[in-house]
Amino acid sequence: MQFGIFSVGDVTTDPTTGRTPTEAERIKAMVTIALKAEEVGLDVFATGEHHNPPFVPSSPTTMLGYIAARTERLILSTATTLITTNDPVKIAEDYAMLQHLADGRVDLMLGRGNTGPVYPWFGKDIRQGIPLAIENYHLLYRLWREDVVDWQGKFRTPLQSFTSTPRPLDGIPPFVWHGSIRSPEIAEQAAYYGDGFFANNIFWPKEHFQRLIDLYRRRYEHYGHGSADQAIVGLGGQVFMRARSQDAVREFRPYFDNAPVYGHGPSLEEFMAQTPLTVGSPQQVIDRTLQFREYFGDYQRQLFLMDHAGLPLKTVLEQLDILGEEVVPVLRKEFAARKPAHVPDAPTHASLRAAAARKAAQEEAGR
Repeated sequence: MQFGIFSVGDVTTDPTTGRTPTEAERIKAMVTIALKAEEVGLDVFATGEHHNPPFVPSSPTTMLGYIAARTERLILSTATTLITTNDPVKIAEDYAMLQHLADGRVDLMLGRGNTGPVYPWFGKDIRQGIPLAIENYHLLYRLWREDVVDWQGKFRTPLQSFTSTPRPLDGIPPFVWHGSIRSPEIAEQAAYYGDGFFANNIFWPKEHFQRLIDLYRRRYEHYGHGSADQAIVGLGGQVFMRARSQDAVREFRPYFDNAPVYGHGPSLEEFMAQTPLTVGSPQQVIDRTLQFREYFGDYQRQLFLMDHAGLPLKTVLEQLDILGEEVVPVLRKEFAARKPAHVPDAPTHASLRAAAARKAAQEEAGR
């Protein structure tokens, strides 16, 4: 089980002080948070991709490459790579380059984003969002697995005898998660390729995501990648913790009430009742996260959103200390004790390389 954090990189005014960080401060803060994640023993840091204010992470590979140079163990991921508006050729080359620089500590989560205007900014039609996601990933998949690609599709110019460089490290492409909050077509796509499905279940009730994950699991088995309970699932989450739950609620309430995403809507209590948001003690976070397994089955990756809504960097770092010292060690032990032996761990570069070596040895023995 992998535990980590993801950041959307919002630049939000702190409602308790009225201060808004500069873009430079926010970018540097995200780097500091990633380094802290490794320090406290987390497995993954993931950054979103946005091309509009109030967000700053428009170039995930630049940020992750910098973090790679300053970390040793942390898996570097995206919380969204826009498969619809980025050229698949550029994705293939950028993330293969990052994979080499990070010694394989790279995967990525593909998504369509949540900002409609981004499509025309990059010359695309939002009405073609799903077809773009399907066609672009098909090309990306081939670019990483075929040395020479001839290709023609609907949404970009054809390729003739094209080789994407650099080639994936050790011939092993970065593992791909397909992220979705609403689209069964994306769950189907993840299942077809045997990739991971990341259900970022932070805004809607669990019943909606149970349907999406169940669809992904059934189709994963249908396509012959393994049994339904062996499908590779990731989940989101939002937490804010203090030793006393009353203190956590009192401190976090002004940030929730004024957050650009969910502020001025449902109350904090209503949102906690209807979504995975947990504001309380470390034990409450442990109990709530363990419930995810009851709702969605055994899964492989849990990412928490912690640096949003204007929370100051000092507070976020305190939250990471609590997460790493009091919450994740217990969750690791509990999830490991409950996971059946046949359910796989989250793929890593090392495990994918070992699987490829086993497959090659079996084919050689067969010959």
